[in-house]
Amino acid sequence: MANVTVIGAQWGDEGKGKIVDWLAERADVVVRFQGGHNAGHTLVIDGNVYKLSLLPSGIVSGTLSVIGNGVVLDLWALKSEVEKLRDQGVEITPEKLIIADNCALILPLHGDLDGLREDASGSGKIGTTRRGIGPAYEDKVGRRAIRVCDLAHLDDLEAQLDRLCAHHDALRAGFGAPPIDRAALLDQLKEIAPFVEPFAYPAWRKLNKVRKAGARILFEGAQGVLLDVDHGTYPFVTSSNTISGTASGGSGLGPRATGFVLGIVKAYTTRVGSGPFPTELNDDVGQRLGERGHEFGTVTGRQRRCGWFDATLVRQSCAVSGVTGIALTKVDVLDGFATVKICTGYRLNGKVLDYLPAHASDQANIEPIYEEHEGWSETTAGARSWVDLPAAAIKYIRRIEELIECPVALVSTSPEREDTILVRDPFSD
Repeated sequence: MANVTVIGAQWGDEGKGKIVDWLAERADVVVRFQGGHNAGHTLVIDGNVYKLSLLPSGIVSGTLSVIGNGVVLDLWALKSEVEKLRDQGVEITPEKLIIADNCALILPLHGDLDGLREDASGSGKIGTTRRGIGPAYEDKVGRRAIRVCDLAHLDDLEAQLDRLCAHHDALRAGFGAPPIDRAALLDQLKEIAPFVEPFAYPAWRKLNKVRKAGARILFEGAQGVLLDVDHGTYPFVTSSNTISGTASGGSGLGPRATGFVLGIVKAYTTRVGSGPFPTELNDDVGQRLGERGHEFGTVTGRQRRCGWFDATLVRQSCAVSGVTGIALTKVDVLDGFATVKICTGYRLNGKVLDYLPAHASDQANIEPIYEEHEGWSETTAGARSWVDLPAAAIKYIRRIEELIECPVALVSTSPEREDTILVRDPFSD
């Protein structure tokens, strides 16, 4: 049986939470391998709504869940998330959750720096969530990070704090902010340490062990390929690699373990925050998509920008992430549109492009080339087989497959777990 890696193939918010939860029932382990608590997954199970940011989506169904070493971890946000789930009847124990002991931590000072930078950036704002993810990754790469394993050795942290504070105090001084209160930071770490220590473990050992035993592993990505720090719409990107190749490095398993790559793709396009968006609709159609799709960020609550499906972008995402098949979500949001459009390429300075150019100014100036398709008046909401779909909706889906050069494996027709059409089983590939 194959393992499965799930990634977003647009700008995030594609409906990964539902798909991962649907797959998690058939997996033995679910692993988060990158990102931080800027990710947001919403699960709807038997009418109950669960909102997750750090915890892998399998945690609600009781599947063994792992926060891998590629994640930057805000322990206070995690503690709050665990407590909220407990209030909803989901108990999180060390038997259900493993946190890689080599995870780098997001500290309060990282959120401070995130906000100071964004406030000072003027027109250069990139739309960060101000949660400290970027600065935490910077400290990890700069070898200044405090990691989960350090919490068991807080008395030996002086040298690490020296490096951390020397860097951050200089930055804070430039923004007119006071230096870090080292004693207060240590007190915060001492207070949170007992919460996380029962979950801390060499995750790579556990994952290699269960893999050798034949376990089915589901790798859960955060954000989307178009927010990848290398392959996304730079600089309006996240601070980690979001492509499927990150699953091996961010979990401690080799690249052969990542298996079937399932790209989650919304039947139209959305984006939160700043940055280029070739098919954005600043009209009644865009407003209608947003209202029907309830397009507000799970984490930030920010309204998402909406536009037509961009096959050029998704084809590029599938290529750089090695997508085996896609899960097409929110098809039901397009119900009732007389016509629907698909972007098939771009015009830039008189030339036709079949890819997204790398430079931000080119990305901002491209014009989408559309083809128009007949819409459908019938409902697709709740459909669980092809025969439940209108003929025009099937034609739309088949055309997407052709344009992105990748087959559909799943079709999601509502937030409910069971409202899913299975075309190709990722775990049997």
